[in-house]
Amino acid sequence: MNAEVKQHVPSGASRHFVLAAGGTGGHLIPAFALATELHARGHHVALITDERGANIPGKPEFLTAHVLPAGRFGKNPLRWIGGVRAVLEGRNMALRLFESFEPAAVIGFGGYPAMPALLAATSAKIPSLVHEQNAVLGRVNRILAGRVDGIATSYPTVDRLKRKYADKTHLVGNPVREEVLALRDKDFPTLTEEGLLRVLVTGGSQGASVLSEVVPDGLAMLPPALRLRLQVTQQCRSEDVDAVRERYATHDIPAELGTYFEDMHERLADAHLFIGRAGASTIAELTAVGRPAILVPLPIATDDHQASNTGEMVKAGGARMIRQTGFTPKELAKQIQALAQNPASLSNAAHGAWNCGRPKAAQDLADLVESMSGIDLMDVIRVGEGAPKATASATQTQTAPKDTQL
Repeated sequence: MNAEVKQHVPSGASRHFVLAAGGTGGHLIPAFALATELHARGHHVALITDERGANIPGKPEFLTAHVLPAGRFGKNPLRWIGGVRAVLEGRNMALRLFESFEPAAVIGFGGYPAMPALLAATSAKIPSLVHEQNAVLGRVNRILAGRVDGIATSYPTVDRLKRKYADKTHLVGNPVREEVLALRDKDFPTLTEEGLLRVLVTGGSQGASVLSEVVPDGLAMLPPALRLRLQVTQQCRSEDVDAVRERYATHDIPAELGTYFEDMHERLADAHLFIGRAGASTIAELTAVGRPAILVPLPIATDDHQASNTGEMVKAGGARMIRQTGFTPKELAKQIQALAQNPASLSNAAHGAWNCGRPKAAQDLADLVESMSGIDLMDVIRVGEGAPKATASATQTQTAPKDTQL
C-alpha cells in the first residue's frame, strides 16, 4: 500500500467531526465507512447532506443526518443566482450548527451538498479536508481545493488536481463497506476447466440497459465449451428484466436476474468475472476483494472520470476496459475469452485486481482526519514515494514530495 500507516493507538481524546457528502452512494459509502471508523475510536460524528443522502440505505444508526440547502450549478448561468443563494443559506445554517457541535474538523466527500459545510468550516477556521473517490478531481472538490487543509485521494494519479496542492495531498484509497472488506483474505473461487464460470453483471441506474442489451448476446458468442459452463447473475432495470430473461432463455444460458440484490457482497464473493460500470465504489470493491472485470465506463460521467478510474486496474492486468461506443457482443466475447481462456488467466487477473486494493483506506483516512484535528498520534502517514501525482491537466504531472510526517 502506498500510504503507509502504523497500527493505530487510541489517544483517548474524543472529538466531534462533521462529514459532508452529496446524496449518492459514490459519495456516501466512503463517508459511512469513515464515520464507522471514527465512531469506533470514540469520536462523535454527524453528517451534512441532502434529502437523498439522509434516507439512503446503509447509513449507520449512530450517524445523525442534517439536511442543508445546496445549490447546483449547471450549464445555464441564469440558474447560478439561485444556486449561490442556496449555498449561502446552507453555509449560514452550517455555521450555526458548528456553534453547538464544535467540530474538530469537517470532511467533505464531494457533491454540491458538501459545499456549504466546507465553506462554513473555512470561514470559521475549522480544519477541513476533502476526499476524492475518483481518478479525476470532482467539480466541488476543485472549487474547494485551494481553501481546505488537506486533499485525500483514492488513486496514485488524479487528473484536474493542480500540482501546487501536492504538499497537502495524501493517498489513502477509497473506503468500502465492512462486509466487502471482510472478503479480502478469502481465496479466489475455485475454477477448473470443466467447472461453472460465474459471471456477475451490474450497471447502476444509468447504465443497466446497454448491459442488458449487449451482455446476453456477447455471452452467447463464446465458444460452446465455455458458454456451457456459464452461470450468470445480472442486475437489471425493472423494465428490462423480461426482455433480458427471454434473451438468456433463447441462448440457453442459466441466469438469475433481479433489480436489486441485498446480498451483493456474497454475489461478488462467488463471482469469477465482473462486467459493469467503472464507478469509484465499484472499482474500490473489486480491488478490495480481487475480482477480474470487464469495465464499460459511463460515457456521460462528468470529465469522463469513469474511464480514468479504470487506469490503475487495467495496467495491473486486473481488468479490460471497453468504451461504450465499441461495446458490442463480438467485442465483449473477445475480451471474455482473453480473460477466461483458462483458470490460470482469471486467477492471475484476480491477483492483479487485488494488488490495486487499499484495504486500510478507512483507517488511513481516519488517521489523517485525527492528525488535522490536533490529536497527538503515534501513527504516521507518509506522503512521498507512491503518493498521488497532482496534475493540472492530463499531460502535466509532478513527482510527489519527499516523506513528510504529519
